[in-house]
Amino acid sequence: MLGHPTVRSRTTARRPCRWLVVSMTLCVLIGATTSAIAQKIFPYETHVETLDNGLKTMLIPMNSGGLVAYWTIVRTGARDEYEPGHTGFAHFFEHMMFRGSEKYPREVREKLVTEMGADANAFTSDDLTAYYLNIASEDLEQVIELESDRFKNLKYPEAEFKTEAGAVYGEYRKNRMNPFFRVYEAVHQEAFDVHTYGHTAMGYVEDIKAMPEMFEYSQSFFSRYYRPENVVVVVIGDIDVGRTRKNLQEHYGDWARGYTPPQVPVEPKQTKEKRIDVPYEGQSLPIVWISYKMDAFDPNNLELMSADVFAQLAFGETSDIHKKLVLEEQVVEFIQGEVNMNRDPGLMDIIARVKEPQRVDYVVQEIDRTIAHFKENLPDAQRLADLKSNVRYDFLMGLDTPMNVARRLYRVIAVTGGIEAVDHMYRSYDKVSAQDVQNAARKYFVDEQRTIAILRPGEGGES
Repeated sequence: MLGHPTVRSRTTARRPCRWLVVSMTLCVLIGATTSAIAQKIFPYETHVETLDNGLKTMLIPMNSGGLVAYWTIVRTGARDEYEPGHTGFAHFFEHMMFRGSEKYPREVREKLVTEMGADANAFTSDDLTAYYLNIASEDLEQVIELESDRFKNLKYPEAEFKTEAGAVYGEYRKNRMNPFFRVYEAVHQEAFDVHTYGHTAMGYVEDIKAMPEMFEYSQSFFSRYYRPENVVVVVIGDIDVGRTRKNLQEHYGDWARGYTPPQVPVEPKQTKEKRIDVPYEGQSLPIVWISYKMDAFDPNNLELMSADVFAQLAFGETSDIHKKLVLEEQVVEFIQGEVNMNRDPGLMDIIARVKEPQRVDYVVQEIDRTIAHFKENLPDAQRLADLKSNVRYDFLMGLDTPMNVARRLYRVIAVTGGIEAVDHMYRSYDKVSAQDVQNAARKYFVDEQRTIAILRPGEGGES
């Protein structure tokens, strides 16, 4: 349910559209019986320890046929880029972290990872940068050494910095050809006046172009944010907890503190609806993207959790509007609604790709009609119960491998610093009533708190 976009290393940044989704969605367990409220949702034993230098380690043993997922979650993303003219550096370091160190240069590290047969990659989002490896359990100790070394001792000369900065600009230009990235970028620039959520993880194009001349700043960015107090290491799978904990302490314990929190500006309350047309020079069907301002993520905020339930009831695959516009009238390819999980107040997105360009206004009207219906009528009690049951089932069935477990936890870990929020979310979701859903629709889904963007094929121009 609650989710958000990411930018992946060496891949195209996309926005969630079911089959185009890049972000991994945290599916929370909701809707069990009242007697289950006090039960823990997450079924696996979790061992959490904070080292003396502030690094949090999270070990989750599970029977996984010898597989281990090793994730390093840096709680820095586009949100942390508050200094004018210096956006895009969180994503830049997603690239640079593969450059290696003096002990393990890039070629040596890549050779070792390849010999392990490991799946290794990284991605950047608004609130985080994550690095992961899917490995065999016998390679865990070597991975701990490799990963700790690059985080403590990343080294890159200015020439390599300039080369990678140029590659980042090339990636941005490629992403700009994706219509969903184009409208996502435009929506955020329009929706936020001062907050750093106004730019994507790629950054503003002017800053990306100027990045090759910011070598010294890059070192400052790394020294402020890539510190143990700002990182969570998550190890999931066939592991010996005691031995793994000892290895983590040995290799990460001397990582020096030094995290400097960003000075993120507070976004003023939006008081007027915003509307924009997003030109696009490529071939695409029109895209309707409507974003409403939401609260920062808080698993104990019943109104926010109710808004997420509303999004699924109103715009999910079992919704009336999906049945009408997708299945019966076949006016749109898809329609979806999603409340994003953010450290600061963010957005709830309603997205539809319209098959018939002349019916864009009609689709917007149907979205408005759907919201108005929920404001005026309580949702069906059985549908509400079924939704809770389905999400509960999806969550449990998705915890089958270490990597899938990590994919369901990483965002809540990045946003909150732990996984306790999963249980708190469950308790909140379980409390959501039909009246709560209606109240949330009335509170959040008002015209003056939204931005409407329409992407239309046409003259877009190159950046």
